[in-house]
Amino acid sequence: MRDIFICPHGNLLENWSEACPKALVSMSVVTVPVNEPVLFWVHANANSQAWLEKTMAEITKKFQASKIVVLANSPNQAEALAAISKGAAGYCHAYSAASVLIELKTVVSHGGIWLGRDLLQTLIGASRELVHNPSEQVHRALSLLTPREREVALQASTGLSNKEIARVLKITERTVKAHISATLEKLGLKDRLQLALVLNNKSGEPAQISKVVKSSKSTGTSKKAHAPKKVQSIANQFKKKLELAA
Repeated sequence: MRDIFICPHGNLLENWSEACPKALVSMSVVTVPVNEPVLFWVHANANSQAWLEKTMAEITKKFQASKIVVLANSPNQAEALAAISKGAAGYCHAYSAASVLIELKTVVSHGGIWLGRDLLQTLIGASRELVHNPSEQVHRALSLLTPREREVALQASTGLSNKEIARVLKITERTVKAHISATLEKLGLKDRLQLALVLNNKSGEPAQISKVVKSSKSTGTSKKAHAPKKVQSIANQFKKKLELAA
């Protein structure tokens, strides 16, 4: 998947070039010269919501197999929710470190959603109101994990960062990352938001380890659990709540 940065000033920032050495840059979608699947990095400056919406609409119409990441000079939840609800796969600070952008690209390229910590926690909270899974479905998902993976997964599903989870469970961040990767693979999920959706039971509260059914040692052939396809819907509904409260 090729990287193309859409930026009004037409210049690649240093961190963008470091993260995507072979990237192209264009001042508009009209001048983009490729027809292959593309990861579009759209640079949204302050007070440019109309331009951002127009650009995203053009990309969605002309490059249906591509993905969009919004890069913001001054990230804010309202803009992030608007971007995700309109189909963006990621949202982050335009000046994020190259290492962050590389990790973002990996998540998005594999079908996941990338959000900042604050927005992730906001959407996880909203998901508890909007998406409730039967308790047995949540328990079945947790039963596919090892005891430590369950602990890490339940902490991650509340929106905690790897560093925070490591502190709570007294393990290293590297170990946390390994457990989360293994958990997403076992459950057939793409990102932490999907994990939160899967582990949200019908009571609207995160699942508890003590309630996990003890069937994980049975056959080893259990089917993977799949998150509801409601990420954009949740973002859109929560965005409407914010607008009504304003």
